[in-house]
Amino acid sequence: MTDAQYLTAQGAEKLRQELDELINVKRPALAAQLKEAISQGDLSENADYIDAKEQQAFLEGRIQYLENLLRNAIIIEDRDEAGPSVVRVGSEVTILGEGETEEETYRIVGAAEANPRNGKISNESPMGSALLGKHEGDVVSVQTPGGEWKVTIKRIR
Repeated sequence: MTDAQYLTAQGAEKLRQELDELINVKRPALAAQLKEAISQGDLSENADYIDAKEQQAFLEGRIQYLENLLRNAIIIEDRDEAGPSVVRVGSEVTILGEGETEEETYRIVGAAEANPRNGKISNESPMGSALLGKHEGDVVSVQTPGGEWKVTIKRIR
């Protein structure tokens, strides 16, 4: 992973907690499971051993990914109380789609934290990248699979 990844302070903490659990809880438990499977004898036809090795490969891959992500992440600080004037990674943006009556609010986060169902959109997504650098009141065109969608930025926090 060479590109900079953005994380909110809360997102980074959540990933640190996951990493801690993987290293200090799941890795030792899996080591014990592997030891037990090895003690059963013939490894070529030992389903418990094969399963434990597959779990270990996934676990070690996830640990490596999280370590690299956290080592290279750019932590997004919360905005100051004076209020933001420009949408940036970490901003909470309320928009109103053209012809719509209901506003939507999204937080712009790095790709590793994105969860659109929970209102967190990636700075790399069509919506996120279209909003970056814009101001309250701006009308923004977003290219979606269904075509162009125009939204007005109502609030930035």
